[in-house]
Amino acid sequence: MMMFPDEILQRLQRTGIVAGFSVEQTQHAVPLAKALFKGGIDAIELTLRTAAGIDAVRAICAEVPEMLVGVGTILTPETVREVKAAGASFGVAPGMNARVVRAAQEIEFPFAPGIMTPSDLEAAIELGCRFVKFFPAEAAGGISYLRSMSAPYKHLGIQYFPLGGLNAENMLPYLKESNVAAIGGSWIVKQTMVNNEDWDGITTSAANVIKAKNKGFENE
Repeated sequence: MMMFPDEILQRLQRTGIVAGFSVEQTQHAVPLAKALFKGGIDAIELTLRTAAGIDAVRAICAEVPEMLVGVGTILTPETVREVKAAGASFGVAPGMNARVVRAAQEIEFPFAPGIMTPSDLEAAIELGCRFVKFFPAEAAGGISYLRSMSAPYKHLGIQYFPLGGLNAENMLPYLKESNVAAIGGSWIVKQTMVNNEDWDGITTSAANVIKAKNKGFENE
């Protein structure tokens, strides 16, 4: 059965917000990760959408060990093996590809396929997945859609990782759902800030997001 280790799930639940981004230049990876960590975000999803992706993963895992490194846009079995070898703690994908899930199972690499529909979810459940990426969250119908779609499977204890269209204004309803382990925040890291090596700006962005999250839970 494909299960995320409790240690990783609990850490995702504690941080609540995972910064999603890609890296165009490998030398930006480590200072970017350090800037996010300084701002209070200790989990990332580095997407493999550039040639520098795997090298960036390797650099962060080696030089920023305090960061929980997740890798996104894993589309092939070969990439699963490459990502684990680079040192990543977990992987996710935008869609549900059985070959990729099986490859992750074979090497015991925590992996969450992407789902959007009940059929997607059932395909993931059939393969033993209990932690899935809900993508694209807002375009699919947002929190109301997730509640309706997930309801028939609640007894299975599925945990969701919504990403896509989320921001500081709409993140709290997701974070307050008991079946949402964490959300993905691709708005936190602006590419212009990375290009300008504005690490202080990224730290401030991360800190503001964590502050907004904490404020949203203050009265509960």
